[in-house]
Amino acid sequence: MPHTTPPPDKALESRPVCSVERSALRREKIAAREALPAEEHGRLSTAIEAHLAGLLQRCRPSRLGFCWPIRAEFDCRPLVTRLIATGVQACLPRVMTPDAALKFCAWRPDSEMLIDRYGIHYPASGEMLTPDVLLMPVNAFDAAGYRLGYGGGYFDRTLAELAALAQRPVAIGVGFELARVDSIYPGPHDMPLDAVVTELGIDSFPARLGRK
Repeated sequence: MPHTTPPPDKALESRPVCSVERSALRREKIAAREALPAEEHGRLSTAIEAHLAGLLQRCRPSRLGFCWPIRAEFDCRPLVTRLIATGVQACLPRVMTPDAALKFCAWRPDSEMLIDRYGIHYPASGEMLTPDVLLMPVNAFDAAGYRLGYGGGYFDRTLAELAALAQRPVAIGVGFELARVDSIYPGPHDMPLDAVVTELGIDSFPARLGRK
């Protein structure tokens, strides 16, 4: 069952952001994920998928944004493919220009794919969509629902821009339990998630999930 994480320690909240520390944490957690044996990775991924499928059944997305997996991330594609068969539209993010919000292009399993300068796959063509639920990989996540990504700030900018347009999607972090930390020491531009799904279950943060 989803559970609400207690508020973080105020001392952690007030600690100054340290980019060096965050970079070290990012490297540590990515390395730990990449070091998972294939059998263990598969076992944990199966558990994540089961929890995520249940959460998405509650959220009832019509336009589901997700990310092409890199660096041993959880692979959302099998679950997303099954949801497409039920009528859900799926879309993948695309970096249009540096320091700008992401755009989302419709994806199907037979979509022709291109690879951007970051090594990320995106559809060669397709309708641009605004997701109402967005799945985001987490390199690390903390007790307040903040995620540590790859340092580009793309998802934070995107969530902020969509929020300003009253189009903010339900933001769900997806990753392995090894990514959990006390705090990522978020900065002023970091946007909190609504939930995080790991192999152990679902951490819910704001009450927005209940209003879907």
